[in-house]
Amino acid sequence: MSKAKTALIIGASRGLGLGLVKTLLADGWQVTATVRNPQNAQALQALGKVRIEKLDMDDQQAVIDLSQQLKGEVFDLLFVNAGVKGPDVQTPGGATLAEVGQLFFTNAVAPINLAQRFVGQIRPETGVLAFMSSVLGSVTMPDAPELALYKASKAALNSMTNSFVTQLGEQKLTVLSLHPGWVKTDMGGEGADIDVETSTRGLVDQVNAYVGKGGHHFVNYRGETIPW
Repeated sequence: MSKAKTALIIGASRGLGLGLVKTLLADGWQVTATVRNPQNAQALQALGKVRIEKLDMDDQQAVIDLSQQLKGEVFDLLFVNAGVKGPDVQTPGGATLAEVGQLFFTNAVAPINLAQRFVGQIRPETGVLAFMSSVLGSVTMPDAPELALYKASKAALNSMTNSFVTQLGEQKLTVLSLHPGWVKTDMGGEGADIDVETSTRGLVDQVNAYVGKGGHHFVNYRGETIPW
């Protein structure tokens, strides 16, 4: 019997992160999942076979501590899912410096900082590094002006990911910037197009489809390429 694949999911207490864990477990993966507050992770704990680690991705020391704790472990998938929607008012004049700084740090800077720490633990040749991006991060798509700051933070994530990939040098790594679809979550709302199960099934299918391909790809949960 082949050894189970291993995944590290960042931000898994609810929504898409929790859905990813469920889908991977159903596929026979071994999963380590992080949450900011373990006391709010009952749904994740109820799944049973998951190793849960505490992590606030914005906290540099916490990221360093986790990388030390998981030192020597190798992952077939690192999926950075954690992110925030940002302030209620997303016009440039409607948000404070602190709100904008928090949004961009959490959505664009912290994911890359974490990836830099863990990139050496992604399985050579076949490992996949995935970031939860959004079609709203495409600067060619003029949708959702009411989410201007969120859109910009996801475009910044894509840009930061691109810079990160160019710095990998000889390391052959497959990097995915993934759009999950418009999903019925706390962030997506009840009026969204698809449920979490449909989205996460598609996202895991893309991870499997891109194994070993190398390079940086911006695709949705159905495998369709999104223009940058």
